[in-house]
Amino acid sequence: MSKKILIIDDLHPMFKEQAIALGFEVDDLPLITRAETLAVIKNYTGIAVRTKFRIDKELFDLAPNLKFVARAGAGLDNIDEADAAERNIQLINAPEGNRDAVGEHAIGLLLSLMNNFRKADTEIRNGIWDREDNRGYELKGKTIGIIGYGFMGRSFAKKLSGFEVNVIAYDKYKTGFSDAYAREVSMEEIVKQSDVLSLHVPLTKETKQMVNEEYLYHFKKPIFFINTARGEIVNTSAVLDKIKNGKILGAGLDVLETEKFPALGEQPWFDDLKKSGKVILTPHVGGWTFDSYRKISEVLAQKLSEIKL
Repeated sequence: MSKKILIIDDLHPMFKEQAIALGFEVDDLPLITRAETLAVIKNYTGIAVRTKFRIDKELFDLAPNLKFVARAGAGLDNIDEADAAERNIQLINAPEGNRDAVGEHAIGLLLSLMNNFRKADTEIRNGIWDREDNRGYELKGKTIGIIGYGFMGRSFAKKLSGFEVNVIAYDKYKTGFSDAYAREVSMEEIVKQSDVLSLHVPLTKETKQMVNEEYLYHFKKPIFFINTARGEIVNTSAVLDKIKNGKILGAGLDVLETEKFPALGEQPWFDDLKKSGKVILTPHVGGWTFDSYRKISEVLAQKLSEIKL
């Protein structure tokens, strides 16, 4: 059987070009539906996906020739990793491709929150000139707590290095990772010292709803909160509650527990979220820049060249 890849999502053409150069036949079908994919997946050695739908047991059962899944992004949470491992299906992803985009987006959210950019801009457009209520905070001298020190966490820390801040990081699965950009600490130190909390962990059974009322209760100082990781890690109602009582000074959320409309608009917490002047929302675009679009495909293609079929 020839080596064939099915691209079911919008990937930069670089991946297809490099895959062909590596000897693969490539069907680039970004508009293909799940039903159509299930009908033809038996013919393919590999599948390339971004966020279109979950790559799960149902698909694997219909794909006896599948050897790998290429995920054009950082996380693997839309792939059934355990089932793939049982079938010896290799998984490749590309966190190296969008780490700079995520790090810069997190910086942008943080600076916007600390300096009231959204509020001030809206007020001026509505004829209000209020300097005092838009007085901001400086980053210099603050302690930034990072949860998860992989590609994304380290990128954020590196980009903070010019702001003269104290960066501390906790990672449950790593030790000895202190470097020029962050100091490894315990979770206890994170909650005790942080002025800013930024999440950079994958969505797993352990991290789902990790940031809840109890977790946030333990922070000793009011914090600015940034989430560019996965929405389901955070209990949104808990964040809104802590904003109301002053425990969270502002939240920058690129990801939410429920994403896309109409489902998002139907959530019981959505009205409070959209009315809050202390929240900045972006539509899961932290790692999705014009630059990362290409870089992700370059990384995927390089990893494709290294896997053994």
